[in-house]
Amino acid sequence: MTETFDIAIVGAGITGCAIARQLARFDLSICVVEATNDIALGASKANGGLVHAGYDPTPGTVKAQVNARGCELYGTWAQELGFPFCRTGSMVLGFNDGDRAHLEQLRCNGLANGVPELSIVGPDRIHELEPRASADATCALWCPSTGYVDPFEVAIAALENAVANGVTFMRSAPVEAIEVAGSGDDARFTLATPVGNVCCRYLINAAGNGAANISHMAGAEEFQMVWRQGNIVVLDKEPRALMPLYPVPTPVSKGVIVTGTVHGNTVITATAAVREPGDTQTYASDVNALLNGAHKLVPDLDTRRVVRAFAGGRPVIKGTNDFFIGQSAVVPGLFQAAGIQSPGVASAPAIAERMEQVLRGAGVALHERADWNPIRRAPDDFDRAPLARKEELIESDPAWGQIVCRCETVPEAEIVAAIRRRPGAVSVEGVKRRCRAGMGRCQSGFCQSRVVAILARELGCDPSDVLLEDAGSWLVKGPLKGVR
Repeated sequence: MTETFDIAIVGAGITGCAIARQLARFDLSICVVEATNDIALGASKANGGLVHAGYDPTPGTVKAQVNARGCELYGTWAQELGFPFCRTGSMVLGFNDGDRAHLEQLRCNGLANGVPELSIVGPDRIHELEPRASADATCALWCPSTGYVDPFEVAIAALENAVANGVTFMRSAPVEAIEVAGSGDDARFTLATPVGNVCCRYLINAAGNGAANISHMAGAEEFQMVWRQGNIVVLDKEPRALMPLYPVPTPVSKGVIVTGTVHGNTVITATAAVREPGDTQTYASDVNALLNGAHKLVPDLDTRRVVRAFAGGRPVIKGTNDFFIGQSAVVPGLFQAAGIQSPGVASAPAIAERMEQVLRGAGVALHERADWNPIRRAPDDFDRAPLARKEELIESDPAWGQIVCRCETVPEAEIVAAIRRRPGAVSVEGVKRRCRAGMGRCQSGFCQSRVVAILARELGCDPSDVLLEDAGSWLVKGPLKGVR
């Protein structure tokens, strides 16, 4: 089977989903081709979700050009797409005169990059802004525009809105080969996948850690991806979420950062070590480095309250510390969005905006559709809903009163809604990312078996066929006792 589109986007991480949403407003047929069985299964789910303001990138780099703009756009994107976003501000803490000089350099970078309202503050202001910040901090770079999101929620929301506007999502479709027919402006691409071929006039490479392979298969730029692994630790919820606190950064990393999350947890993020591609193991040495780094910033942080540790790999292009966004210089019609490491989450809306500009510059006709709808209605979050809304939901369907996940107060109806959305969840972790069932203190210890049963019922399969995550991650082997 072969399907034909104007544009194919390879990769359903936050970058690919943001681009799909940006381009869905135009009178074009678009397909997002994803190797795994769901949205945001690569670098987009394995990071701390910080919306960095843009003072860190070197002025003049592509990162610098999209970071501050992306951060600015998050307010509009959150309002239109219905995902949680907290613009809390942040501080980079300094502890000596050398740190203060580095903070001044960051402030100058930020001003050059268009970051608003940056200032260097002293101890009194530090503790007024964040009382739990280390008393040893003598100075800090205060940045009011920093915030945080759950990056997979952003990706899911963007692609749901894109699909509602006519974009096709093809999951479990790793690209195995790319054939380029014709040349110059007449080139056409055929992507071979296990679930069918995709033909397109324009190809956008947003494949994250797989971007070099896609570029190679298309006969375009040759580059190599480096797996710069990061370990991350999640702590249980706090009475008050912490403001993001950074140390003075290193040449390859922003260092160990302590931040709150949109759902009230504390996250310690992230180490930076070059490891074998695909390595998502957590390492004791890395976790200890995170905990020690966190205590330097927040001495009273109770790191015994860890509920989860995980790791992912930043998509870094070897030999550069910058993004690669633009039309291929080798294969016309191929557009690259590669090397989207940190600050990729913060930059995603602006990367999408920039890709639109690149397409226009390449002569792609972009005519806005009359029926374009930028609004995605957020699904009901039972845990956060007012009492009157809870009662209304239960009245409409008693399954809203059947709590499956106790930690996050997620009822059966909310899980069903997560599966039935377009595109919906097809795995336990897919449910978890959409409605937080299993995201709490017990990490699915109580609710996983019930989520499996609901997935099996909704997907029309046996519980033994239900996956934890991607292909091959079965949870159940053999007959189950007492499954309804």
